[in-house]
Amino acid sequence: MSSRQELLDCLLETRQRREIRKSLTAWSCYRGFQPARHHQLIIDEIEAFLDSDDEVLLLFAPPGSAKSTYISVLFPSWYLARHPSHSILAATHSVEFAERWGRRVRNDIALEGRALGIELSQDNAAAARWSLVQGGEYYGVGAGTGISGFRADLGIGDDFFGSREDAWSELVRNKRWDWYVDDFSARLKPGAKRVIMNTRWHAEDIAGRVLEQMERGTVRGRVISIPAIAEALDDPIGRKPGDYLWDDPSGYNYAEFLRQRQRETSPMMWSALYQQRPSPEEGEYFRAAWLKPYDKPPARETLRIYGGSDYAVTADGGDFTCHVVVGLDPEGRMYLLDLWRKQTASDEWIEAFCDLVKQWKPLSWGEEQGQIRAGVGPYLDRRQRERQAYCAREPFPTRGDKAVRAQSIRGRMALDSLYVPVAASWYPAFRAELLSFPAGKHDDQVDALGLIGQLLDMMIPGSPPAKPERAKKPADYIQHRDPARAGDWVAYGMLGVIALEQLTAVLAVI
Repeated sequence: MSSRQELLDCLLETRQRREIRKSLTAWSCYRGFQPARHHQLIIDEIEAFLDSDDEVLLLFAPPGSAKSTYISVLFPSWYLARHPSHSILAATHSVEFAERWGRRVRNDIALEGRALGIELSQDNAAAARWSLVQGGEYYGVGAGTGISGFRADLGIGDDFFGSREDAWSELVRNKRWDWYVDDFSARLKPGAKRVIMNTRWHAEDIAGRVLEQMERGTVRGRVISIPAIAEALDDPIGRKPGDYLWDDPSGYNYAEFLRQRQRETSPMMWSALYQQRPSPEEGEYFRAAWLKPYDKPPARETLRIYGGSDYAVTADGGDFTCHVVVGLDPEGRMYLLDLWRKQTASDEWIEAFCDLVKQWKPLSWGEEQGQIRAGVGPYLDRRQRERQAYCAREPFPTRGDKAVRAQSIRGRMALDSLYVPVAASWYPAFRAELLSFPAGKHDDQVDALGLIGQLLDMMIPGSPPAKPERAKKPADYIQHRDPARAGDWVAYGMLGVIALEQLTAVLAVI
């Protein structure tokens, strides 16, 4: 019985070893971690990448989402279990963190070497640089430090920038990129793989420049970007638009951390760090200085309201429908009051359009002529009548490229700015799109705003608030309004006195 149990235990252990070496998910669970949906996506992408012909895998995720646990801690030991003779070059933003990750990987192997099927070599066991009896090696370095005498089969990059100050310094960015090209990448063997996981700090960080390499065809790669809040129907982990990442109130509750950070973080940094959509500091076509923040718009009765819409052709074609509402105050200043944006079918964006019309009561609404107007125009007209959402829709022909069509609103913003509600949930995406235009991925918000620009010729400023009318006093009814004729009233008064005296005298005689 004992021998049978021992045999059974041995078989189960062998099976477990095979499963661990085969699956990164199995290894993660074995180490006590239960991957959330975005962790499972990272795991799946890593496994698929290792079996592909791609050279680079870029993985973007918000800070605090436990990406380093899977990339810098669990992944290296699992990789070495599959490739015991391979070498890993792991880089992060500082030597301190390089030693931290290296120590954790080394300790996992020391503790679970039997399950992994590998063993640490005793003659080289420093925190950031150690080797295996099977011939594999691990070298952890801080970004910017020299690398010599080492060649790797796998390069792992985990947040090459540790602070905003570094990421926003052009000098540091350029030095870090030179180091990535001339030190980190140069130390990889032919056919080596690179897995780069980071939070996006800046449009020209290392990840941004690797993206440019991929677009030019310099390197072959794939990109997985996980935003803190889902924005599109094709969210990488299947969330609905508006859903927060790792929203598990009974567990780690990362979504609550995100909500707090969203309240505290500037729109620009929220877009970059948490939505993985960094925008240029200033912008080229639209300038950051043209966006003036406001907390509360002017009184509604002082504004003239206008709207514009960029309609998407299909609900699942990757395009957004966008409605924007702006108001002009008495001085002609333009306020962005509301914005609706979604990948959806025409019936939903038509209802959203009617909602905005009924709420804001705009004088005119700009839209493009063409396929959408011809296809859904009759239905839109009918819904406006049924819902009594009356508004004059002004169609404009589609001419020139997008930059040409946005020229009018660009000129107006350059002259008088655009006042924007920085606390609005949709503002970070709006700002990022404007400052990235025309090179950004999406331009529907710019297109909708551009239609506002085409309305400029017929737009008029708002009205100043009416002055409260003063309550009339009795004297107001006996005093003439024209000071020049005040003497007339005196004369009339004297005549009245004389007439009264004459009447009194006549009555006395009678």
